[in-house]
Amino acid sequence: MSGHGHGHGHSCGSEGEHEPAERGLEFGLYSRIDLDKVQCLNESRDGDGKLVFKPWDQRNQRDKYVESDTDEELLFNIPFTGSVKLKGIIISGENDDSHPAEIRLYKNISQMSFDDTGREPEQAFRLNRDPLAELEYPTKIARFSNVQHLSIHISKNFGEENTRVYYIGLRGEYSQAHRHEVTICNYEAAANPADHKVDSIIPQTNFIS
Repeated sequence: MSGHGHGHGHSCGSEGEHEPAERGLEFGLYSRIDLDKVQCLNESRDGDGKLVFKPWDQRNQRDKYVESDTDEELLFNIPFTGSVKLKGIIISGENDDSHPAEIRLYKNISQMSFDDTGREPEQAFRLNRDPLAELEYPTKIARFSNVQHLSIHISKNFGEENTRVYYIGLRGEYSQAHRHEVTICNYEAAANPADHKVDSIIPQTNFIS
């Protein structure tokens, strides 16, 4: 097994201080995506867009990816099997100019097309290259507290003709209403945030809106 992949030390032997398992739980929303209904517009090969939503421990695998077709743009339409409170997103690509450089997030617009991307997004981010899937972009939770459908528009990359994406990670909470009860699955670790202040790199300066 490899190490934790971070430069910080672990001075305490407590299991709660160790990051990977807890981080994997935090990014468990991929299992709440209705994958059969995921759409990816402008993908070069039909069905590849679904492949980038995968478990945390597979985030650095390079055999499954999506590449754009006619230009650098990609548009993911992602339905969930219930209601989601989205708290953060990770997007990982190649360590070159094909990596996404900007994303725009929209909620609850089913069957969104490129014609719809002119509207104001709920939130937009300028991205850094992140080949190791380490950079989390925190959402404005108030805007993403009741999401049944998420659309991610990759509007540009760093200069290549086509865009390549290996992994999209979604962090948050999931709830599914039943007739007589509500089940809530919280995908955040219950550890003290102070224990993990260096575990997620949050590039706060990259907000657009």
